[in-house]
Amino acid sequence: MRARSDPGAGPRAGRRLRLRLRLAPGGRRLAVPLALAAVPATLLAPPVGALLAALAATVAFFYRDPGRSPEGPGVLAPADGRVSVIREEDDRLRVGTFMSPLDVHVVRAPARGVVEAASRSPGGNWPAFSKESERNERVTLSYGPVEQTLVAGALARRITPYVGPGVEVARGERVGHIAFGSRTDLLLPPGVDRADLEVEVGDRVRAGETVLVGR
Repeated sequence: MRARSDPGAGPRAGRRLRLRLRLAPGGRRLAVPLALAAVPATLLAPPVGALLAALAATVAFFYRDPGRSPEGPGVLAPADGRVSVIREEDDRLRVGTFMSPLDVHVVRAPARGVVEAASRSPGGNWPAFSKESERNERVTLSYGPVEQTLVAGALARRITPYVGPGVEVARGERVGHIAFGSRTDLLLPPGVDRADLEVEVGDRVRAGETVLVGR
């Protein structure tokens, strides 16, 4: 199966992005009816119209999906947010990115590869920055030596993967969406250690743009 090009890249896509806001799947279905309802409501009951317009804008903000270009070669950050976890697990390194409700919630592939496995584990909805979040609902995508986990949080009630087993993804390609913020982890290949990382706990990163491991 051929790799699908990132629709957020390229000059033609750039022109489209300037003309209209790109939303993650599901965002337009929620935002458009609110925006349409706001028009007559503004004429009949201005406060209600203002509320509907504000809700439409809020939904569009949470589902926004900007284009991204990698800053250099290497393993990319899978999510927007702040690095919240760096820890060793056996012979591998886990890097977690906490996504606040204000961050872009589209998740991207850290490297080029074929999705070898995709699984969903049910669980709770603890705050993604807490220890209890290890028991939260999650979706795990495996690209061979790299494993990516999308973790639900206190507000997130829906994790939407875009890819499944057998799909070839490009580096930085969109692979999923977590509604309203949570955490995304990368389990890096054996042999990658802290000295190879380009980031530290507390650093802000951008999905498909910031390089986590330069080699």
